[in-house]
Amino acid sequence: MAVTAQRPDQQQLRRATTDFGPRKLSPSSSLKDEENWELRHGWEEQYNSEEYLTILNSAFYMYYTDKRHEFGGKPKKENHTYPPEEWRMRDRVKTVFAGLMLCLNLGVDPPDVVKTSPTATLECWIDPASPSSASTKVMESIGKALQTQYETLSIRTRYKQFLDPSHDETKKCCLTLRRNSRDERVLFHYNGHGVPLPTSSGEIWYFNRNYTQYIPVSLYDLQQWLAGPSIYVLDVSHAGNVIRNFGRFIEKHEQDNKEILEKDPEVVVQCYSDNILLAACGQAETLPTNPDLPADLFTSCLTTPVAISLRCFVLNSQIPIDVTLKDLEKVPGRSQERRTPLGELNWIFTAITDTIAWNSLSRKDFRKLFRQDLMVAALFRNYLLAERLMKANNCNPETRPELPATHNHPLWQSWDLAVEMVLAQLPAMIASEAGGQHYEYQHSTFFAEQLTAFEVYLSQGAPERKAPNQLPIVLQVLLSQVHRLRALILLSRFLDLGPWAVNLALSIGIFPYVLKLLQSAAHELKPVMIFIWARILAVDQSCQSDLLKDNGYKYFLTVLKPDAGIPVSNASEHRAMSAFIIAMFCKDFHQGQVVSLSPDLFQACLDHMSDPENPLLRQWSCLCISMLWQDFPEAKWAGIRANAHQRLCQMVLDPVPEVRASALHALRNFLGIPDLTEQVAQTEQAIASTVMIMTSDGNSMVRSELVVFFSHFAMRYENKFLVAAYEELLGERQRLRESELENEDRKTQTHTTLLETAPFNESTPRDAREQISRHSIHSSMWKHLLMMSVDPHPEVARKAVVAADYVFIKLLASALGPHAQVVMDDIAHLGRHPALSRQPSATPLPRLADISNTPTAPYVKRNESYLSLSIKRTASVAAALKHLALGGPAAADPASQTTSPAPSQNPTPQQRQSSALRARVPDEWSRPPDAHDLTMHSNTYQKARTPMPRDCQHSEVDDSSALPLKSGFYDWSIEYFREPQMKPNEPDEPGSSDYNSRLWRRMRNEKTLSTTQPLKLLAGTSRWDIPNGTLANGSQPMKMCFHQFEDHLAIADDRDSICIWDWQQKIRLNRFSNGNPIGSKVNEIKFINEDDQALLITGSSDGVIKVFRDYDSEENVELVSAYRGLNDLVPSNKNVGMVFDWQQGQGKLLVAGDVKVIRIWNAATEICTNEIPARSGSCITSLTSDQVAGNVFVAGYGDGAVRVFDQREKPATAMKQAWRSHKQWITNVHMQRGGMRELISGSRNGEIKLWDIRMKEEIRTITATSDTLRTLSVHEHAPVFATGSDKHNVNFFNVNGAFLNSIVPHSNFLHNRSNPIASTSFHPHRVMWLKNFDLATK
Repeated sequence: MAVTAQRPDQQQLRRATTDFGPRKLSPSSSLKDEENWELRHGWEEQYNSEEYLTILNSAFYMYYTDKRHEFGGKPKKENHTYPPEEWRMRDRVKTVFAGLMLCLNLGVDPPDVVKTSPTATLECWIDPASPSSASTKVMESIGKALQTQYETLSIRTRYKQFLDPSHDETKKCCLTLRRNSRDERVLFHYNGHGVPLPTSSGEIWYFNRNYTQYIPVSLYDLQQWLAGPSIYVLDVSHAGNVIRNFGRFIEKHEQDNKEILEKDPEVVVQCYSDNILLAACGQAETLPTNPDLPADLFTSCLTTPVAISLRCFVLNSQIPIDVTLKDLEKVPGRSQERRTPLGELNWIFTAITDTIAWNSLSRKDFRKLFRQDLMVAALFRNYLLAERLMKANNCNPETRPELPATHNHPLWQSWDLAVEMVLAQLPAMIASEAGGQHYEYQHSTFFAEQLTAFEVYLSQGAPERKAPNQLPIVLQVLLSQVHRLRALILLSRFLDLGPWAVNLALSIGIFPYVLKLLQSAAHELKPVMIFIWARILAVDQSCQSDLLKDNGYKYFLTVLKPDAGIPVSNASEHRAMSAFIIAMFCKDFHQGQVVSLSPDLFQACLDHMSDPENPLLRQWSCLCISMLWQDFPEAKWAGIRANAHQRLCQMVLDPVPEVRASALHALRNFLGIPDLTEQVAQTEQAIASTVMIMTSDGNSMVRSELVVFFSHFAMRYENKFLVAAYEELLGERQRLRESELENEDRKTQTHTTLLETAPFNESTPRDAREQISRHSIHSSMWKHLLMMSVDPHPEVARKAVVAADYVFIKLLASALGPHAQVVMDDIAHLGRHPALSRQPSATPLPRLADISNTPTAPYVKRNESYLSLSIKRTASVAAALKHLALGGPAAADPASQTTSPAPSQNPTPQQRQSSALRARVPDEWSRPPDAHDLTMHSNTYQKARTPMPRDCQHSEVDDSSALPLKSGFYDWSIEYFREPQMKPNEPDEPGSSDYNSRLWRRMRNEKTLSTTQPLKLLAGTSRWDIPNGTLANGSQPMKMCFHQFEDHLAIADDRDSICIWDWQQKIRLNRFSNGNPIGSKVNEIKFINEDDQALLITGSSDGVIKVFRDYDSEENVELVSAYRGLNDLVPSNKNVGMVFDWQQGQGKLLVAGDVKVIRIWNAATEICTNEIPARSGSCITSLTSDQVAGNVFVAGYGDGAVRVFDQREKPATAMKQAWRSHKQWITNVHMQRGGMRELISGSRNGEIKLWDIRMKEEIRTITATSDTLRTLSVHEHAPVFATGSDKHNVNFFNVNGAFLNSIVPHSNFLHNRSNPIASTSFHPHRVMWLKNFDLATK
């Protein structure tokens, strides 16, 4: 039930930022209020300091929101962006031979061609009608000129000229070309300007031997002579006839081949596929006859694109140009020299045509036509110009494969501009060369402008992952030293967008350029080259051989050295990338490991492990060594000489979980030196003993990697693990027998007599007390493995189950198998014995770091053994190991347990006196108020679904044969370099949906504070008796918690279910199970990260902490983190289990309970950073702390003591204050987040005390009730608290001790009105209060 106070007239306090910050006076407060304002504990001056508040606000973080909490070290499932597209041309074909057929028959016009007058006469830029030479020499000059033009496209192709060839010469030529080319491509260039037009069936014409008649050659014959792959260039009118008929004859050849193979499958048939055709015009079209243009305009476009572009621009220019056609021959430079006008034009033309093709063609066609063959790529780039110019002259060139129309692409305007800029400067350049005034050529701004356009594209964030138009131009810019650095920086920004961008860059042909740049000595290129190569290798590992080929890996080995200079401020991050590159170079690549192995590499990585600033560098230094060690014994010995394994062992306590997991990954790969000498065994065992402390690590990813290490170690020393497992079985049987004898001893005779007469199976070869594996590393690791098989995180437990099952199966299959089966049968029999009503042990669970010195199994015995159901069950053997490793309370009622906690050692005289005094008080005073409560009967309890981690994998017993376990951590680590690192995170990007959502939540929070703050003024003087609603939870609520800003209420019942309610709408949003073992329950429940997207954190009586994401959604709720906050709980009949307090500002979790220490877990590092002695033999019943600075916390004890601790002190001196005014169990102790920062405690007998940590005595004592105090709840900001008793009534008081009112909560006639109040809770800001009462009591 929720009640509210009246609304006050004025506002007194208002919070400025997060709830965990201090509260200040509002400007509207009166001067009198400001003068009377004073915080408790002497914190007023500190918390009103602007400088101090600024420091606190700058250190505010959200926790459990990192990538490791989303995927737990598991790589993402493969999607369409990874693995990469195939960008290498595996089936690369070269044009090795070319036949240049010139059928001109100069001076004789063919019968079916009517030429205009004047007409086009130039052939290969030579005028045949020139009277300066004979026709035979002109023909030779034309042939030589055509070959020269083609050589500019591909110098390595071997050319053969055929000038006016006859039919027989053509056949012989074609057969020779195919024979010499073998399976490579042949170029067939046909100029038919002196023969009849191709026929409608596709026939082309040649001459007879005497040149007296024209001889047709069918396409079928021509295809048979040239076969495939071939490329045909047809510069003749009506060339479209050949295109139309070509495919029909290819099909006929394929049919002939099929018939031949049916007759003789062994015969080798000719290939007719993979042919490319370039035709100058369509079926009924005639080539242009403009006298100012060449007669072979199509050939000129294909072989001399710059020259024909200049001519066409001059002819078609709409504005006067002071340039003649003769002047075009005087354009300075060579096409190979990019700094000259002609070379620059050629460079720009290549970039533009590549870009047009990239934007117009499919990726498959682009790679085939523009990246597979140098000759084909050049011809198709130039064909794009031919299409534009031929269409301008009323011809429509055709190709096979067919290309989309590109003649009107916008980039042609950029080409026209580049041509115009050169022509505009041509007169001045000509005059300068003629001896006139010197003229400096002004280079084109084309590339700079295109880079700017690319930069604009990147600034927009690559919307919808659309490929940038300028990517091929960026590729061309890399050839220029002027723009290279800028182009590389922009390219790195593009690659940073993700694997899809890397795939695009590789498919465009970026790889040869960045590989060649590794040979550059330019110092300024190093950072960007490292970044680019890291992105490439993260997507495509196949580049290892390329790095090896030209010693490119040395580039990164040099950078990795600590003394290597890198001209950037974040040099350590680039060294981390270099370590990643070397790690990828060594991964599954033995040659890479061999050439990388050097003392310098080990020393560099070891030095970088000490870098305190960059965890990424530490992580990849570890993983680099790991990949170097993988299946490479020589590297492992080199590591031993460098003491690398010892340095890695020191990394198990690194504050970053990824670094700890990386160190484990490296140490796991260190195992397995083939020559298992005594030195190797000692080294590996020393490593194993060091890493076993990580079983208590708070990060599931680290523990998962540890289980993988255990599985490798178990495989390495399999026989010793079998002995350890067998002797553990003997020990379990012995413990079961002793427990049985203890029970019989209470009925008949002494324990000693029964022990002497107890039956013992004679088949047992060795008594459990004579263990040969006792105190060995193998026995200790086996116990750790059993403990991890019941890890609170399901995936860690699954892996440990698989490893443990493997050992058990191998044990039964070994020589010890028959003996082990007998022991298992004995254990199964003892586990079912009705006399085994065992009591929990008073011995605490050993600390994980000390287990190697503990011969016995973990602490609590259960009345059913982990082998009671036999190894042959389909369910996993290790799945039942909670009875051995976890040792939760027995299935019986915990209230029936009578063993007390062990007393503290070496008590001081004052402690002995206090203990003597407390021994005379009634035992009931030091029991929890709910000690006699009953739990809901199991038949009426509905089990809820247990949330699992994202992409949780389940495993069956059959996986036990798949040892050693595989780790996905390395692949998960690689994903860092596939994700954008340069742009801000989505929630930090203004305008993004996440940013807008966060902004809305911030405004919502501020509104909540401003509207609730006035209500808190009169809360301490008003009655709390206005009902606001009832929620029917369906099970007994035990812990309740309001969200600060959302309308969420979390309720944990007396088992393991958690219900999430919308208290405003009275709707239950979700119900799920916390996954507790039988006999345990949820002790604490709180919200974290409440200012943004909150998570839910729970603490159970078995010592387990769990964090849940999307807790309010049935479909999306997920387990974020799970670990054992307390692993040495002391079972007792005064069981409090575990209590904790969360500090959002510090990111710390204070955990205590039935233990002798208070543990401080750091949420950022996910390790226990401090253990402070509890300074009492009694359990801790309540924890509270200062939520602003987070240094001071207070603990309430079961014996009535209240102690104050300061985390800044050493553990031995951390306790600063101890109050013993309470004489009974502390029900609750609470320090307000705001308001006066009141510290209030309440004990079982109804006494409420207010404290100031500076004082030795309480400030005020209030007797809240004469009955047993069941609950005490304190408002976080208002000066009011409420108490609930076992007589079903609730009293409200203000902090001055004034009684406000009392209420008796509503209950129907079926419920006893004397039922105790089970739980109460105030809303952190609103003046609301919630309670529930117990449904079942003794």
